[in-house]
Amino acid sequence: MPRIKTTIEKFLNYAHGKNFRDVATDPKQPFDFVVRFFDNRERQIRMEDAEIHHDRPPLAGVIRELESQPVIEQFLSKANNKRNTRFRQAVGVLVRMIMEARGWRKTGRKGSLGVRSSPKKGQAAHNSGGLSFWFIRAERYELVEGMPYTKVKEMATPPRRLRSAKSQSRK
Repeated sequence: MPRIKTTIEKFLNYAHGKNFRDVATDPKQPFDFVVRFFDNRERQIRMEDAEIHHDRPPLAGVIRELESQPVIEQFLSKANNKRNTRFRQAVGVLVRMIMEARGWRKTGRKGSLGVRSSPKKGQAAHNSGGLSFWFIRAERYELVEGMPYTKVKEMATPPRRLRSAKSQSRK
């Protein structure tokens, strides 16, 4: 599938993107950088691969690369948790816009990206473990036409219970 072109204008015209106009148009927030980051075919493929092959949210396929960008790390490390939360939510909406354009739909479930550390006054909220340092969880998706593989959870059958000798002797 070809790359889904992402722009600030497309984001603001997207049904859920318009709720994040404050993030998308604030020159102090690097959202324009994020839009350019996701405007990349290989990253979009890695997002799909995260769902298909790794049973993880699409953001898991690119989160380490995104967070390694100095502009993102510098922005999220500032201790303005409310602004950072809105920024992270806007990233999730951008991922949703891309995934829907590539033939995916939300499942209504979230997948883990990290484990939040104990909050410390005056510090930005970050994770102490997991795949991501700044994002806790992300939306899960499924292909509209159906997933190519059965999930392990769906394939697993409950183990048979062995009857004890005592219960068998009662019969």
